[in-house]
Amino acid sequence: MNAPTDDELRRILLSQPDVGPAERAALLRAFDDGWIAPVGPEIDAFEAELGEWSGWSAVALSSGSAALHLALLAVGVEPGDDVLVSSFTFAASANAVTYAGARPRFVDSETTSWNMSPDLLAEELRAMGDAGRLPAAVIPVDLYGQCADYDRIMPICAEYGVPVIQDAAEALGASHGTQPAGTSGDIGVYSFNGNKIITTSGGGALISPDPDIAQRVRYLSTQARQPAVHYEHTDIGFNYRMSNLLAALGRAQLGRLIELVARRRAINDRYRAALGGVDGMDFMPVAPWSTGAGGHVGWNGWLTCVVFDDAARRDRVQHTLDQANIESRPLWKPMHMQPVFADVPARVDGTSERLFATGLCLPSGSVLNDADIDRVIEVMLGGL
Repeated sequence: MNAPTDDELRRILLSQPDVGPAERAALLRAFDDGWIAPVGPEIDAFEAELGEWSGWSAVALSSGSAALHLALLAVGVEPGDDVLVSSFTFAASANAVTYAGARPRFVDSETTSWNMSPDLLAEELRAMGDAGRLPAAVIPVDLYGQCADYDRIMPICAEYGVPVIQDAAEALGASHGTQPAGTSGDIGVYSFNGNKIITTSGGGALISPDPDIAQRVRYLSTQARQPAVHYEHTDIGFNYRMSNLLAALGRAQLGRLIELVARRRAINDRYRAALGGVDGMDFMPVAPWSTGAGGHVGWNGWLTCVVFDDAARRDRVQHTLDQANIESRPLWKPMHMQPVFADVPARVDGTSERLFATGLCLPSGSVLNDADIDRVIEVMLGGL
């Protein structure tokens, strides 16, 4: 038997950071300028560039979770309120609701994009309205780089006067029709965690069409300090500001965003070309609003996801990949199935439970080369 090659020994990761000389130069520039703090010219410039990208005012923050928390406060969520949240997502979306002292209520997915179901959302709002207790906000999550159906979600929420916070943590660089991800709701949120399309190591941002809201969030994120020589506080604030060093890294990454999205989309195309004809396995659907109309990106390719005809087959493929030193991961475990939220109300129809039971995320990072993807494909075919 031949000894394994270096490529076979190297673990292929799901979505590792894609950084290089541009990011190193940006960090050294910020370091040499002496702004080693959560204040400085790189933060100002990063916010301006995010604003140019999205068309909205941006606030750079320490995490996407911080952005969600402040977004909830910005739309008036108070302790004791209810907030509707996508069930099929990472825990941060629901956790932020608890930070505000509110209670999440979960809404299941639809099959067109795997995002929040407008039909179930409408049912839940109708029932809550009839009970005289409407939610204070709705948080749809744009899963795996694809926007939710905002053409339906926004009118439904507007009918009840409920604000929408678009959790676009996974969708920077994507678009809903001609609108950049994050700008379809009333407030948008991005994440720059290490596994996202672009990263600042940790970090996030809030975007708003109202500069006054952005300024209020910026104020709250810096411990709500008043403009006085001494430390003066009239509000409870938070230590949520992004550091100047990480903002410099973010600027370099944002400058490469189109390139990074294109690479992830190309990886998805390679998977589909090789595995699209496999019986009993399908790829995540691309919704009509995510096809890139009018030259816009549509889906950003963050993670390539597949579903199998049964859970046992998914588990077998995941085990085969792991044995070959290749990372993969089941799709999100729905929030209504999480022990910490066992007592939380949920309007579900089984969609997200089926996706969790049979779905798998494949290595998709833009740092991966074609040989890496071919190795994943070869191992998958061997495990099918």
